[in-house]
Amino acid sequence: MRRLFTLGLIAMMSLFVAQACAQSEGDSTRISAEQFLEKVDETPGVVIDVRTQKEYDQGHLAEVDHQLNLLNGDFESSVDSLDKEETYYLYCRTGNRSGQAADLMKKNGFENVYNIGGFQELVDAGVESSK
Repeated sequence: MRRLFTLGLIAMMSLFVAQACAQSEGDSTRISAEQFLEKVDETPGVVIDVRTQKEYDQGHLAEVDHQLNLLNGDFESSVDSLDKEETYYLYCRTGNRSGQAADLMKKNGFENVYNIGGFQELVDAGVESSK
């Protein structure tokens, strides 16, 4: 019984460590809204909204180059047509989907990819929005 408990504890700890490593990998592209405002002045790039069309229609950043829904496959099917030499700034509602999209781009050979977080966070930091 004690051995089973120990094995279960080890398995749970291993899962926790693996999840923490996966999260920290995704966080490597994350920059704050304030960092985005500074960085986009120095290094202009392509801004991509990865939210749904409905979310986009309710309000989006004024300077959006593409709206590519991560959930319905628009984003994934469009990755190959994007220039790998360009700088990309991705956002969504909270930063989760844009983090997933940034990771996908990194795995496909894109180097200059930034998850700039959630829409409201960006607006609150002073990024101009539309609608």
